[in-house]
Amino acid sequence: MGWIISFLSDGLILWISYILFSIGFCSYIASKLVKWIPVIDKYKLLAEIAGIVFLIAGAYVYGGYNTEMEWRQRVTEMEKKVEEAELKSKEENVRIEQKVITKTQIVRERGQDIVKYIDKEIVKYDTKFMPGGECEIPKEFVNAHNKAAEAPK
Repeated sequence: MGWIISFLSDGLILWISYILFSIGFCSYIASKLVKWIPVIDKYKLLAEIAGIVFLIAGAYVYGGYNTEMEWRQRVTEMEKKVEEAELKSKEENVRIEQKVITKTQIVRERGQDIVKYIDKEIVKYDTKFMPGGECEIPKEFVNAHNKAAEAPK
């Protein structure tokens, strides 16, 4: 039923349901009034059954129409929610990108600071690393290495 409703206009579906319901109502009432007309009295059962069938058909079409309209309304609401979620997602993506850029800059700056520090400190211990000299790792290098391994704050 829903696929038929989707092809026809809303006004046409309402008119069809009203017409079916009206025919059914009139037919059912006519079947009750027919008992006074002897020629048509033999069609009383047929008119009563036809009236009930048309009433049910009209109610079915009208119910299908109302269900279709309710689903269309729900789809519209969900589309609005999806649009809002997309906007929030874009805003959050911008925030995340800014945080990533900031953290990347911090990591680069820390790396450059550590390289400068090591270059400055290596001059002090350069003579020890000469051939024949002692080969010990200074505490400053160990501390610099440990600071470099820490997570950026």
